[in-house]
Amino acid sequence: MGLDGGRFFYKAAGILILDVCVFVNNFVNYLPEVFPSGKIKVMFGRNQVTMPKIARQYSSNYTEYNVSDSYSTGYAYRSFHTESRISYADLRNANRPRRKKVAKRKNLVQFLVSCLFLAFVIFYAMPFSFNNITRAMFVPTPYQNISTDLKSLSFPTHDYLSNAWFMGERSFRMAADEKRAQMLPIKENVNMPVLQSELTNLMEQYPTVQPAVYVWDYETGNYIDINASKIYSTASIIKIPVLIDVFKSIEAGQLSLEDKIPLTEYFRSEGSGSLQFKARNSEYTIDELAEKMITESDNSATNMLMAKVGSMTDVNQSIRDWGLKHTEVQTWLPDLSGNNHTTARDMAAMLYNIDENENFLTVASRNKMLNYMGHVHNNRLIQAGLGSGAVFLHKTGDIGSMLGDAGIVIAPNGKKYIVVILANRPHNAIAGKDFIVQASEIVYNYMVR
Repeated sequence: MGLDGGRFFYKAAGILILDVCVFVNNFVNYLPEVFPSGKIKVMFGRNQVTMPKIARQYSSNYTEYNVSDSYSTGYAYRSFHTESRISYADLRNANRPRRKKVAKRKNLVQFLVSCLFLAFVIFYAMPFSFNNITRAMFVPTPYQNISTDLKSLSFPTHDYLSNAWFMGERSFRMAADEKRAQMLPIKENVNMPVLQSELTNLMEQYPTVQPAVYVWDYETGNYIDINASKIYSTASIIKIPVLIDVFKSIEAGQLSLEDKIPLTEYFRSEGSGSLQFKARNSEYTIDELAEKMITESDNSATNMLMAKVGSMTDVNQSIRDWGLKHTEVQTWLPDLSGNNHTTARDMAAMLYNIDENENFLTVASRNKMLNYMGHVHNNRLIQAGLGSGAVFLHKTGDIGSMLGDAGIVIAPNGKKYIVVILANRPHNAIAGKDFIVQASEIVYNYMVR
């Protein structure tokens, strides 16, 4: 190679090196402006540029990259031109799924569900467990001869089958009519259509009240039946079968009216009655407790008497023996949840047998029981609708959602009839009381005229 050829070669090489340096410098300086937070890979040889996937997909918010070929001294390089500057960070964030609000909403639902479950455990499950199971297991009773039936406490319905979901009824596993019932049935004659029509018209005036009414005339056997076989909560009216069972136990020689029972914290109950305010371990005879249970509707006295006869299990077995299918004791008093239940017909049957059936109870027992029922302090329901001089032997009940009264009316002219009114109502609604009073007045005026 001559001197001129060598000079040309070195000159061309220098120009090439200079051009490459200029290209690299310009490319490096320009790249951060186009992709401030991104990366780009340049591939020579096939005229292609590989960009991040998210940048290639994001074509709706910016102008596509335009790539053109240019040459300097015969050597190819790529120059990049864009019509708008886009931040790669913005592209990445624009396509990122937004799940923050969804997650917050999900967390809120979980929190509310947890609060509801906790409230259920604190306000229902724990009190129920303590009152019905735990207390009976660990708090001793004053009766050494009575053992706690843990099975009946844990499963109070194990002795009967419930088909209430299907028929609105309950049937005992050992049906009451499989053996001869101890109670006599009420002998019904014919319905009283005029009285039924008047009561139906009254019901239409109280749409929020759902009553059950049963009336039976001793003289004629005529009757009124409005939802009388429908199951209702008993409230304190459940104390009538407890009273019957106490006197049946007395007649069987298991108890006496003079037996004394100490008032312990195990039996002390809130609600109606004066015993809740009496001194611990103060003693009361069965006669005193039975009187307080009926006249004052004393809950503590009721629990003491139920324990004395053998608890709820014994009372329920006695009810079955009497021939009643729809009355049952499921919990101690006060029964604010309405677990104890009955029907107007069942209550009427008990009243009839207390008053009339000499083979069921002795005359002395019946007179004693009716004397209690003739001195009930609450006379604001059925008795409020009776005429002057009428005698009413009864028991009331009130748990807020259910208000009821059941008894025997003896009018001054000698007219005698059984009347039972149970009324479901909005909690503590005065409409329930008003309905019972007016229904009682309608029945009384019809029966004595």
